[in-house]
Amino acid sequence: MQKRIVIIGGGFAGINLALELGKKKHYQVTLVDKNNYNFFPPLIYQVATAFLEPSSISYPIRKLFRNKSNLHFRLGELLKVIPESRQLVLSNGTIEYDELVFATGAETNYFGMENVKKNAIPMKTLSDAIQMRNKLLTHFEEATITKDRAEIAKNLTIVIAGGGPTGVEISGMFAEMRQNIMHKDYPELKNTGAQIYLVDGGAALLKPMSTKSQVNTYESLTKLGVKILLNSHVNDFIDDKVILSDGTEIVTKNLIWAAGVSAISFDGIPATSYGRGKRLIADGFHKVQGLENIYAIGDTVSQSGDPGYPEGHPQVAQVAIQQGRNLAANFTRIAEQKVPHSFIYKDRGSMAIIGSNKAVVDLPKPRIHLNGFIAWLAWLFIHLMSLISYRNRFRTFYNWTVAYFSKDQSLRMIIRPVDTHDEPAP
Repeated sequence: MQKRIVIIGGGFAGINLALELGKKKHYQVTLVDKNNYNFFPPLIYQVATAFLEPSSISYPIRKLFRNKSNLHFRLGELLKVIPESRQLVLSNGTIEYDELVFATGAETNYFGMENVKKNAIPMKTLSDAIQMRNKLLTHFEEATITKDRAEIAKNLTIVIAGGGPTGVEISGMFAEMRQNIMHKDYPELKNTGAQIYLVDGGAALLKPMSTKSQVNTYESLTKLGVKILLNSHVNDFIDDKVILSDGTEIVTKNLIWAAGVSAISFDGIPATSYGRGKRLIADGFHKVQGLENIYAIGDTVSQSGDPGYPEGHPQVAQVAIQQGRNLAANFTRIAEQKVPHSFIYKDRGSMAIIGSNKAVVDLPKPRIHLNGFIAWLAWLFIHLMSLISYRNRFRTFYNWTVAYFSKDQSLRMIIRPVDTHDEPAP
């Protein structure tokens, strides 16, 4: 009998673990996710700003698992873990496991601010991106039918909370939309005074990157017209006002939240297995502290054993990918009665795109900083090749090519799902 490995989560970590195990036949693998697709989080902001369609960065999990007899998919949401009997309670039934792997990623962290949670636009999932696109385009349309300049500015002003890569990239995207697209699609809104604000509590943007990257980014966004507010963070968002920690108030309907994430905790896992930010504590072999036959990889884990990262690894895609592949190799080695390998992260560098022909790249070995056109090309190539299928790469490359040469895109449509409760009776 093959052992049963159940993976919770179909993101970078879970998919790479499953696909690597699919190359071997030592285990029967079931991947559980509440969505039936894998998607590429670094590009969801381009879906949110209507520069890419959702299918450009997503792919059905069942199609990925075709022709791999030991890989299975289960649509469902994890509700509870019962370690004693090695059972999982899902939203649609139960499932048993021999080995359990958490690859659940992270969720948006609002730091206890209920008004922000209720009114801000998150930037974590594909659903968030579609919601953001619909909401912003609706506000733009509302701005065209009022003569009140204050109301127009409220609909068009955008505040982005968080000066990491997501915040920087979406700020640059909106700034270029304002320059190249708004006056074409919305001629009624010329010279209306709409502003783009990027707010961060630190002293610099892109905190983990080099000083050169931080300075280049600040200067480039400022030239694009983005108002950058550092050493300040959002305290509240109520009555169409973003209230900052220094007392500043920005009148807007649009607060985009890219300021923080936390891992997800689950019923049945003891509190002693969690660390800071709800991240599971694991050893160098990905095994969760205090539990048998349970592992964790990706954003959901704070892993020890790597001398270069004594406080745990950064919550970025490359860590998740490498951890997934290392755990797959370890499961194979265990099945073949070989010694597993402790995980050591190989830093591939950091990068962020600012706009057309503008990006910053930091490479660790040798320490190299790139900016401008060559960094922009590097960003495009790395992100294109990181997409999971050739179809995704082709669609994304096509959309990027059209947008680059036309400085425009044709995907700005408000498409809302029908609320079945509002449908008339047959």
